Amino acid sequence: MQSPVCLIDNDVDGKLCVKESALQILQKIEQPVVVVAVVGLYRTGKSYLMNRLAGKQTGFELGSTVESKTKGIWMWCLPHPTKEGTTLVLLDTEGLGDVDKGDSKHDTKIFCLAVLLSSTLVLNSQGTIDNKAIEELQYVTELTEYIKVKSSDDEDDTEFVKFFPSFIWVVRDFTLEHKIKGKSVTEDQYLEFALKLKQGNSRPVKEFNLPRECIRNYFPSRKCFTFPFPTASEKVSRLESLDSADLSSEFLEVTDRFCKYIFDKSEMKKLKDGYTVTGRVFGQLVKTYVDTISSGQVPFLENAVLTVSVIENESAVKEGLQVYQSGMEKLKDSFPLELSDVCAEHQRLSRMVTQTFMKRSFKDSEGTYTKCLEVMPKMNKLFDGYLHQNEEASKKRCENLLTTLSAPMTEKLKKGFYAVAGGYVLFSQDLEDIVKKYKTQANKGVKAEDTLEEFLKQKSVDSNAILQADKKLTEKEKKIMEEREKAVLLAQEMNTKEQKQRQLEEKMEAERQSNEERMRQMKKKMDEEMRLQREESERGMDSKLREQAALLEKGFKEKADRMTTEIEDFKRKNKEAEKKSDKLFKKVIENMNKRHAETVNLMMRQHSEQMKTIMSMQRPSSDSSALLLCLLLGGLSGGSGSGSSSCSYSCSRPCC
Repeated sequence: MQSPVCLIDNDVDGKLCVKESALQILQKIEQPVVVVAVVGLYRTGKSYLMNRLAGKQTGFELGSTVESKTKGIWMWCLPHPTKEGTTLVLLDTEGLGDVDKGDSKHDTKIFCLAVLLSSTLVLNSQGTIDNKAIEELQYVTELTEYIKVKSSDDEDDTEFVKFFPSFIWVVRDFTLEHKIKGKSVTEDQYLEFALKLKQGNSRPVKEFNLPRECIRNYFPSRKCFTFPFPTASEKVSRLESLDSADLSSEFLEVTDRFCKYIFDKSEMKKLKDGYTVTGRVFGQLVKTYVDTISSGQVPFLENAVLTVSVIENESAVKEGLQVYQSGMEKLKDSFPLELSDVCAEHQRLSRMVTQTFMKRSFKDSEGTYTKCLEVMPKMNKLFDGYLHQNEEASKKRCENLLTTLSAPMTEKLKKGFYAVAGGYVLFSQDLEDIVKKYKTQANKGVKAEDTLEEFLKQKSVDSNAILQADKKLTEKEKKIMEEREKAVLLAQEMNTKEQKQRQLEEKMEAERQSNEERMRQMKKKMDEEMRLQREESERGMDSKLREQAALLEKGFKEKADRMTTEIEDFKRKNKEAEKKSDKLFKKVIENMNKRHAETVNLMMRQHSEQMKTIMSMQRPSSDSSALLLCLLLGGLSGGSGSGSSSCSYSCSRPCC
């Protein structure tokens, strides 16, 4: 993006709404996003900081009057300057405390959206972090009214620390020394001093402590930057047009430190259980949260994830199947192919489908895995369709090939060439020659034996007519030839059945390998999700333990003791979540194995039925079996003066 665009605006009724043009931009961003949002009172220089993070002098509009310039939330998407393959999303929010606003809750909604959407939240204020500055931050104390973790819990703000962004307090026009009780302190120590709690349980003490406790408890990490005056007061209104030489070196030094910290320390935006957000998913989150808040409802973090995951998982199924279909359509140009070649490509594309699905999908209780199970039968249905198309292509090629090879024979039949004494032998020799040439042709595909069987059945009608009319053969010889014809057709039929058996076995092996790959990738996905879930819980736990230690250090034993109960409850919820995930994973594996077993069992039944058919096929009569075997092994013209030859049908042994 060359410049910022409005992401969230007010509609004609004054309700917050998402700009479709901004969503279209986000929809195209497949990279993970680092989202930095700035909030604070209007006319405090928020937009300047955002422009510096963008590496630009101008972009987000800076105001030079008492009127607030930024309305709603504006967005600027840029390549992250230090993290390759990542997009930096800057959000400049409408200034808080603007007297022109009619809705008293409008500021709180903007603040809540900044918290919900960002991975790093920058609070921009002026002067000092005193009690007045903290009291003006009443939006923090109202977060529990506008944000919930679960729809089933009434009081779940103890889990905010797992999902809320990192917190940076930027103090502009800071003129004080970094000293407390005569000792030099860092900016972070200054912030912690400002957030120090008071002892006591009186109402004034509780009111004093409340916003401080919210900041300490809700945000997993805190950082502070104090900016001196940038330049002479008369030049401040023209800040965006000033050169670096016109700005104080101290101001530039802090600005550089601030930008470097944001670039180095701001993490990618993540959802519940550590799912990394892409630009596309971020756009869906924006719409989900804004629609919920605008409707007067409270956004539940888990519900928002569920809503987005349904969209993403549906899209993951569609995208995965598109990958498969696109690959198979390219393969179709090469039909007919041997089944092993089609199966190999099917397996390769199946791996890609699973990878594509796993990459885009994320856990929503059982939704992700239900969708994953949906992919398998849909993909197998497509596979069956392509197998059928390959068979049809093979059949057409084989039929055309046999038509071409048998064209001279067809012409001879029309002219009565075989209607002479000894014509049967001539016909048999020509037919054997056709079969031999057919067998040497490449790229016939999976229907080679079926089509040949059908061809021989058709020619047996002509063969029988020629045999009966051949005056050179005795009745006994004709009987032998009839038996031979039946044996040849039977041998070809067995060839066809055995080819189908081999093809079914190849398909079963392809299904077995595809299932193993799905299981491997699913296990990898599950392990990764469990790891992210644990890391998320550990970050939240570390934050709570640090806060508890700080309370004990400052003498707030009662509050620290209360936190012990809170921490134990936090641990319990984390363990329950892990058990739930583990139970879900086992159920998924069980369902996948069940679906695979059903497919294999169906193939096994087909295999068994085909084997029974082969075993029950009629064999030549025993009294002429030796002679028929010799005739069969010798080819169609064997025993009729052709001499020793190799069988064209089912073996390569010389005639006995």
